[in-house]
Amino acid sequence: MLLSVVIPIYRSEKTIKSLVEKLLIDLVGIDFEILLINDGSPDDSEKICFELASQFEQVSCISLRKNFGEFNAVMCGLHHVSGQYAVMIDDDFQQAPSEILKLLHKIQGEDLDVVYGRYETKKHAPYRNFGTWLVNRLTTILFKKPNDLYLSSFKIIKKDVIDEMVKYKGVYPYLDGLIFQITNNVGQVTVVHQPRQNGVSNYTFGKLTSLLLSVIFGYSLVPIRLFYGLGLLLIALAIGGTILHLLDFKDALLVSLIMLMGAVQLLSVAFLGEYVGKSYLMQANMPQFIIKKSVLKNHAK
Repeated sequence: MLLSVVIPIYRSEKTIKSLVEKLLIDLVGIDFEILLINDGSPDDSEKICFELASQFEQVSCISLRKNFGEFNAVMCGLHHVSGQYAVMIDDDFQQAPSEILKLLHKIQGEDLDVVYGRYETKKHAPYRNFGTWLVNRLTTILFKKPNDLYLSSFKIIKKDVIDEMVKYKGVYPYLDGLIFQITNNVGQVTVVHQPRQNGVSNYTFGKLTSLLLSVIFGYSLVPIRLFYGLGLLLIALAIGGTILHLLDFKDALLVSLIMLMGAVQLLSVAFLGEYVGKSYLMQANMPQFIIKKSVLKNHAK
């Protein structure tokens, strides 16, 4: 099989049927499958997904026991893909199904591991655009991502990379962080971004904040190591204060001692955090997702 299309589903009862039907039209002639991952949606999305799985041979469906979040739902889908490539597409039609062909041609033509869709004009709300910009800046610093590479949820990944990604068992997967831990053979292609067809974005301010914290503390030890620099700076200032005291500057010794104590505390926390951070990156006890029920065709098992 050439392609797997992974779609995380949440509150999508009014769009998912049309999206699947459009995919079946736009990808005609390609050997592909569609994996619908219902992420604990409270509406009738689950029912519609299983109806689509029973109606179309190319459609499989997995329903999670509760809402685990978009990245966890996608990771669930990646565990079950069978295509040489897997593409992630949202359930709200902001990413046109026909644009998948651009991603596929790019990754095949240039033998890349991952290709991101870069939007001509974004149709998201201003707060989400700002959050996306901030995440992109952080990933550039923490993961050494190319500065001009835009990380979007609309992307295609080679199966070899997916096989490495699904080895991660942590409870807070960040897909782009995993990708850049595995490969730098990444590209992008310009795609159309459409207005949302129904409802409002499920990306609330709280979810964006959670994503930022996951990026900062879940996939890099850089924030912890910043304490080293701060601690060493305070030690230097403490030494300078001691020198000033020896030269009879008033109260310089008290200031230097306070700085020295603060430096020791910061360095102690940093050393401890180094071990805790590495342990956190290596293992987690909670599951990424729990499957309630599924209809998997032979190719998706």
